[in-house]
Amino acid sequence: MAFLPPVIEHCVRHPDVVTGRHCTRCDRPACNNCLVRADVGSQCIDCVRASRLPRSQRMRNWNAAQPAILTRTLVALNVVAHLWVLTGDTVLTWGGPINAHEWDLALSAPFVADGQWWRLVTSGFLHFGFLHLGMNMLLLWQLGELLEPALDRGRFALLYFSSLLGGAAGALLLSPNALTGGASGAVFGLMAAATVGLSQRGVNPFRTGIGATLLLNLLITFTIPNISIGGHLGGAAMGAAVGYAMLEPRWRRGSSWIGWTAPVVGILIALALVRSAI
Repeated sequence: MAFLPPVIEHCVRHPDVVTGRHCTRCDRPACNNCLVRADVGSQCIDCVRASRLPRSQRMRNWNAAQPAILTRTLVALNVVAHLWVLTGDTVLTWGGPINAHEWDLALSAPFVADGQWWRLVTSGFLHFGFLHLGMNMLLLWQLGELLEPALDRGRFALLYFSSLLGGAAGALLLSPNALTGGASGAVFGLMAAATVGLSQRGVNPFRTGIGATLLLNLLITFTIPNISIGGHLGGAAMGAAVGYAMLEPRWRRGSSWIGWTAPVVGILIALALVRSAI
């Protein structure tokens, strides 16, 4: 009686390696190093690569899974900026000693009149102490988690920076010679935009945490000294106006271009106000 010799299989990628395993997708023999665990069984490296989505689709899927990545990036930039400020030396000014990095970033009309227009933005990433930073970043995180997915990343960025510039314009109009800093103008803009957005949807914002937070912060603005009233009010006014146009305006819900045009117009108005203040 004759016996057939056993069939000895070798890995398709490593012909010198004997294996008894197969890819559950293509059924080719593969060694342990060439198999990847799958939902059902194991697949060879070639099948895993073939089943992967194109890079562009993978990027879109990853992007969709990060609904508030810009908010987190802004928070991280503010934290990094504050840690950098802490490394600055002390310099003497007409108002007394001050951190050199605060002096370099802060907003004041004489600096802007001298051509240092970048301070309109850099001042929005400057905070005077961890409490100042922590309060602003907590509100930015909460409001960004709400607004960024609703607006999409691009329009949220425009809302944020138009509010930041609106706050800078307000600060220069009411306190042109003060050294101003903080993300408060932008954060007030987000609060005002969220309040307007809730109202447009038939929700009384003052029966929610958003409206109560806005009222509380306005109260703090007018009762605690050394707070930029102009910065807070300017940011809130800009955020309310831009947010009204962005968050599905009732008069023309189908005109998506309004949501992109409104913040650009707001930025131009803020720059015009800055020009008049200096």
